[in-house]
Parts: sequence; structure tokens; C-alpha cells
Amino acid sequence: MDQAKKRQIRLFVALGFALVLATGLVYTSFNASSEAREPSELGDAVPGKSYEMTGMVTPGTIEKQGEGIKFEVNDRDGSGSIPVTYVGVVPDPFRDGREIVLKGSVDESGTFVGERDTLVTKCPSKFSEKKNQ
Repeated sequence: MDQAKKRQIRLFVALGFALVLATGLVYTSFNASSEAREPSELGDAVPGKSYEMTGMVTPGTIEKQGEGIKFEVNDRDGSGSIPVTYVGVVPDPFRDGREIVLKGSVDESGTFVGERDTLVTKCPSKFSEKKNQ
């Protein structure tokens, strides 16, 4: 076989391998993503199954509890709430009324138990529309 033919075969093999890897990466990234649920959507949650929850920290509910914290989260519109326990790093901007995202599961008592170090606090945007008071 001549050199040009060998180079062409190597090129097609390398491109085919790259295509297979890229397809696997795209499949894995889309398959692994899950939509965050609000507290009202966790009413029918399967105990022990992992979920990603988003919502607003209910004012006046944050309590220190041993190494962790206990608080309530409600939907962004103020409806539906769920008690939450969390142990891990608490972000500096975490406080009453802030929007959070947390991975965890719902236990038998209906409490959302956050996975260690998965609490993310969303800061309010200065570009969002101001509410009339």
C-alpha cells in the first residue's frame, strides 16, 4: 500500500473515532441533565430518589442545627413550601428571601434532605423588573 492511501485510512479512522466520542459526550450531557423542581412539585416525590430543587428561602425559618441548618423553601410565587435540612458549605449570600438551588432527596417525613455541598444561592439581578409597592 502506498503512503497516501495509509494516511487517508488513518484520517478516516481518527475522524470516525472523534465522531463516536462527540456523540457519546452529547448523549451523556443531555441524558444527565434534569429540570429543577419547585417545592409544590415535590409532593409526589419518591423517598430516596435524587432531585434538584429550586425556590425561595421562607423568611424567618433559618435555624442552626448541629453542623447544618434547617429552613423552609417555598415556590417563587409564594405557594407550596417544604422543610429542608442541609449539612455542608453555606454560601455567603444565603439568607431569608433568596432563591436557592439544592440537590437532595425527600425523606419519609416529607423533609427535603440536601446533599452535602450542593447548596447554591442565586443573587437577585439588578436588571430584573422592580415590584411596585
